[in-house]
Amino acid sequence: MNKFITFEGVDGAGKSTHLAWFSDVLRQRGLDVVVTREPGGTKLGEQLRTILLNQAMTIGTEAMLMFAARLEHIEQVIKPALRAGKWVISDRFSDASFAYQGGGRGLDWAKLTQLEQWVHADLQPDLTLFFDVPVEVARQRLANNVTLDRFEQEQSDFFERVRAAYLKRVQQNPQRYVVIDAAESLEQVQQQLAKILATL
Repeated sequence: MNKFITFEGVDGAGKSTHLAWFSDVLRQRGLDVVVTREPGGTKLGEQLRTILLNQAMTIGTEAMLMFAARLEHIEQVIKPALRAGKWVISDRFSDASFAYQGGGRGLDWAKLTQLEQWVHADLQPDLTLFFDVPVEVARQRLANNVTLDRFEQEQSDFFERVRAAYLKRVQQNPQRYVVIDAAESLEQVQQQLAKILATL
């Protein structure tokens, strides 16, 4: 049975690194795996990603562009892959909008819920891995980056709100989430992921 799995976390949590390893393990099992990301995943989505990560805009515009890219992503990539029996692993999905635009930016969650219902009322991830890490640890990891996008340049209090919003989503959807202690070493996080992979 194929699955739709999403990886979430604040910038600097290390989820992208672990996503690559996780996907490789699934492929070694002989599974057909599509790895994608948000914002992005399609030609239009990648163009919107460039705008979203680099250009200042109002909070509402930011949220709607995120969901516009998501709708394209769902229709062009995610649903066709799932219908074809493939596994889909996405670096971020709608939880990120609730965390960043809702928690970080302070946009009303009711508006985000309306957008979520409109864009994908019939689709939710089968499993979401939330890579939880103290903000100060995430910030230290980002300090190694030469160039930081518009979100990565935000202050610590922004990321504290993002993390709190993610934890709120975890509480609201406990059946879908697994929380990963991302402050641990690479090997220790992979051990946590290996236990999850054993259940899939």
